[in-house]
Amino acid sequence: MTRPIPVREFGSEPSTADIDIRQFVDGAAGLLGGAANVIMQLAHPPVGYGVIESTVTSGQVMVHPIKRLRTTITYLAVAMMGTEEDRATYREAVDTAHQQVRSRAGSPVKYNAFDPKLQLWVAACLYWGAADLYERMHGPMDEADAEAFYRYSARFGTTLQMRPELWPANHAAFERYWAENLAATSIDPRVRSYFEDLIDLKMLPRPARLAFGGVHRFFVTGLLPQHLRDEMGMSWSPRQDRALARILRTVGAAEQLLPTPVRVFPINAYLIDMRLRRRLGLRLV
Repeated sequence: MTRPIPVREFGSEPSTADIDIRQFVDGAAGLLGGAANVIMQLAHPPVGYGVIESTVTSGQVMVHPIKRLRTTITYLAVAMMGTEEDRATYREAVDTAHQQVRSRAGSPVKYNAFDPKLQLWVAACLYWGAADLYERMHGPMDEADAEAFYRYSARFGTTLQMRPELWPANHAAFERYWAENLAATSIDPRVRSYFEDLIDLKMLPRPARLAFGGVHRFFVTGLLPQHLRDEMGMSWSPRQDRALARILRTVGAAEQLLPTPVRVFPINAYLIDMRLRRRLGLRLV
């Protein structure tokens, strides 16, 4: 049953009363679409070079892949399912790391991890990827649910420094923003090399790379927008697209049979882990 969208001024924070977000959260989707979404985000040069040139080695996926997975999924969990206290706590922890992410004299592009417009782009990628995967797995949302989920997804950005008014006012406005900014993304050889290592799971031991690298490349390629496939020099056939569609609909149908806590796993588990770490005074990021 569709929940009504309360009337409120859009520039305010999305309320947890607007929507039961758990119906749109898929643990499997977060894992299947993670690397493709990272590529979308980093295809915007200031974001890409901010990650590649970062001196915060503790957060680099190629150095600490398990830790990076934890901090990334924890951010998604806090942004979408966390309380205001959770979000404030995690924002402070992420800010500590982001303070060091600024372009230097020799950087090809200027960047600053605190730039709200860059955070808007990252949030837009997270929203687009989440909505795209949900509809591939479960079918199209109805208009009311789609708009409610879109408004709620501003939290992907407002959990950091993105002001609510930066989020495009409605889904139609977002589509215009997305089309314009996606077309402006470009992947240079240095960034492409980083992506190739990420796609081929070069951060993992060789047996894991051999076992999962090909499957990982299949999902990453299939979930990227065509513009970014072209930028990466990737090929993707109609037959592969049909195969991916069948896999995702099968996974989605199976998930529908699961209790909500199981379907949302491991996102709910990472939220619990963050709260436990906070209580014990352990490092969050």
